[in-house]
Amino acid sequence: MTKMQEYMQRGEENILKTYNRFPTVLERGDGVYLFDMDDKKYLDFAAGIAVFALGYNNKEYNDALKAQIDKLIHTSNLYYNAPAIDAAAKIVETTGLSKVFFTNSGTEAIEGALKVARKYAYLKDPSKDYEFIAMNHSFHGRSQGALSVTGNAHYQDGFVPVPMRAVFADFNDLEDVRSKINDKTCGIICEVVQGEGGIYPAEKSFLEGLRALCDEHDILLIFDEIQCGMGRCGSLYAYEDYGVKPDVLTLAKALGCGVPVGAFVTAEKASHALVPGDHGTTYGGNPFAAAAVNEVYRQFESRDLVGHVKEVGQYLSEKLDELAEKYEMIRDHRGFALMQGLEFDRPVGPIVTAALEKGLIIISAGTNVLRFVPPLVIEKEHVDEMMNILTDVLDHLA
Repeated sequence: MTKMQEYMQRGEENILKTYNRFPTVLERGDGVYLFDMDDKKYLDFAAGIAVFALGYNNKEYNDALKAQIDKLIHTSNLYYNAPAIDAAAKIVETTGLSKVFFTNSGTEAIEGALKVARKYAYLKDPSKDYEFIAMNHSFHGRSQGALSVTGNAHYQDGFVPVPMRAVFADFNDLEDVRSKINDKTCGIICEVVQGEGGIYPAEKSFLEGLRALCDEHDILLIFDEIQCGMGRCGSLYAYEDYGVKPDVLTLAKALGCGVPVGAFVTAEKASHALVPGDHGTTYGGNPFAAAAVNEVYRQFESRDLVGHVKEVGQYLSEKLDELAEKYEMIRDHRGFALMQGLEFDRPVGPIVTAALEKGLIIISAGTNVLRFVPPLVIEKEHVDEMMNILTDVLDHLA
């Protein structure tokens, strides 16, 4: 038994089995490549599920975190800390929103956003049992609150009783949403680009219509950009390309590029809903996590990562179009920049497994969609390398 096999066996013995993991133990990374304990090299087109935007072993990022470790890692939110204040200011500046609350994950950011919307409605009329409108095939996280607005019964059954679930409407169907608004609706939540649901971008008219509905009924519009935000879709925040601003925005994943950190950001109208005592977190926004956020924004600006994503994302899109034309098993290609998907006429699990064996890390979105969410620092040569491996896999299947 190799050292890697021994570790995998120990993992099965000691870690709660809520994942069916691939048979490799990843040990280190460099640039857009990962290496396992047997020193096998993998081209990474998953980025830790759209997290590691800056690539692995990024010296400036590592140095910023090392410097913060030597200063201060944690104090709690009973006190101010400079990195969190700087990070919040940068988020407010770039989003054009008003206030930030730091969390430890995207799921916690969703929980906070839901509390903001409920409290906003409660302050106007405390007599109602408020509810949300969410989208079918959406994904917002694994806690009970986040699951309550996740439009997939597979994730909800056994955990969220039906009466606790949101009212669900079809994504990109404004009339369906409109028909489900009532006097108990306190907010509408949607991803700007659905991720786990299969890489479905919102239509501009749909987001514009949601904004108008929320304004008409004085309820809050929540955009979940945990996966599609932070430059991945070719703008710093995906909603910018639509010209539609939310009342609450949720961020995570690439916000910290590997350090667990998320945030919900409120517009001015929603920024006074929560008051001292309404919400809290022990670790959220600690100096270490906030230092990561600050370095991420610094590199986004200094390296013009959004411009880079647009250029390389266009190249990736063209190459995926070529694949879609070549193989009858591919039904559709959709997405933006470095968040794209290929829909197949069959489950893509065997494709993911075969690619891994050939040194390409790629993941699915649902059962039959290949998801492309690489580090944002990939170059065109890496797209070509990915295409060579994937073409080899698909040729074998075809």
